[in-house]
Amino acid sequence: MLDPAGVLYWPATSLLVVSDLHLEKGSSYARRGQLLPPWDTHATLDRLTLLLRRYRPRSVVALGDGFHDSEGASRLPAGELARLRAMTEAHRFIWVKGNHDPSPPNGVGGEWVEVFSTETLVLRHQALAGAEREISGHHHPKAAVPARGTMVSRPCFVTDARRVVMPAFGAYTGGCDVREPAIRRLFPRGGQLFLLGKERLFSFTLSFPHSVPHGFPHSFPLGTLRA
Repeated sequence: MLDPAGVLYWPATSLLVVSDLHLEKGSSYARRGQLLPPWDTHATLDRLTLLLRRYRPRSVVALGDGFHDSEGASRLPAGELARLRAMTEAHRFIWVKGNHDPSPPNGVGGEWVEVFSTETLVLRHQALAGAEREISGHHHPKAAVPARGTMVSRPCFVTDARRVVMPAFGAYTGGCDVREPAIRRLFPRGGQLFLLGKERLFSFTLSFPHSVPHGFPHSFPLGTLRA
């Protein structure tokens, strides 16, 4: 089940999957002189708390980059650290290591793994080109689609018969256009986009033409909008 909040839920196993929280990204930027409002962690954990209450999962898998850098956990305000610890104590909480947080931090709870595997699926931070039955994050996919005479850009899930690439969940995460080579190479035969709406997902077909006109290196058609 793909949720318009940007998470995946697997009812049969009571498993909730979320990707790229990037907690404490605001404080990371502030240390480098780029001042951002410092409440990204609070906003991200607020959203995650609501989803945990809605689904009541037995297990939660965070697909890498839970923290924006290796020292992010040490900068957590006391209240946010307490909230995070309560989450990791109430559920089996599996942190998949990412490129931003390759070393497990102390004090936040949960399990830290390179890859999390079930009997039928592999969950990792960054997709492998030849993998099958894979759920991953890392790329922060987004797409721009026509709507009411303008273009609307939204985070999205990208799927095909082999994999799902999750949208980023964190408040300050941004996104990578699905036409970029990093995502395009994972879906050489095209796939399906599910754009995040306020209360529902919107489905589009993703296809890449064999030959692209000069001057339009990332051109691709989108199918009909379906709620």
